[in-house]
Amino acid sequence: MPARARPASRGRRPGAPDTRAAVLKAAQASFAEKGFRGTTIRAVATAAGVDPALVHHYFGTKDDLFLAALDIPIDPRVVVAPVVAGGPDGAAERFLTAFLSVWDDPELRPSLLAVARAVMDPAGHRLLSDGFLPVVIEPIGLALGIDRPEHRMPLVASQVIGLILMRYVLQVEPLASMPGDLVVATYAPTIQRYLTGPLP
Repeated sequence: MPARARPASRGRRPGAPDTRAAVLKAAQASFAEKGFRGTTIRAVATAAGVDPALVHHYFGTKDDLFLAALDIPIDPRVVVAPVVAGGPDGAAERFLTAFLSVWDDPELRPSLLAVARAVMDPAGHRLLSDGFLPVVIEPIGLALGIDRPEHRMPLVASQVIGLILMRYVLQVEPLASMPGDLVVATYAPTIQRYLTGPLP
C-alpha cells in the first residue's frame, strides 16, 4: 500500500484561527475560476486579506496550495514516487497498481469521488486541465525521462480519467467489479504504449 500523506499543513498564526481557512477558500475560488496558471500566490493572499508570505507559511508552494485546495485525502505525488523511481520500463503496471490501491480503499474513496466529480464538472474543468495535469500528471513523464511527455501524458490521463469515470463514478459493469489485477492487466499495455511506445 503506498504511503498516504496530505500536502504539508502549516501552523496557524496565533490570534487568527480563521486565517488558514480564508486562504484556502480564496485559493479554491481562484483555481476554479482562473485555473492553475491564472492563479498566483499574491492574488490569493490579496483575496484572503493576508500577506503572500503567510500563504507560503501555511501551504508552501503553489503546487502544495493547489492540492490542499482540492482537499485530496492523500498526496498523489507521494503515491507516484515509487512509480517514477522504477524508471520507464513497467511504469504503467506500477502506476495502475498504486492507483488502484488508493481508489479501492473504502476509507479514501468517498473523498476521492468528491474530488473527481468536482474536476469533471464543466464548471471545474480548469482544475483538471490547468491544475491536476500540470501539477501531478505531466511531472511523471518528465521524471521518467520519456520523450515528448507533453504529448504522452495527456494520453495517459485520458485512460486514467476514463477508468475513474467508468469504474468508480458511474460504476459500469463489468469494470466496476473487476478484480484489480485484471484491471492492471487490461489497461497497463495501453498506458505503457502511451508512455514509451511509438506515437503517430
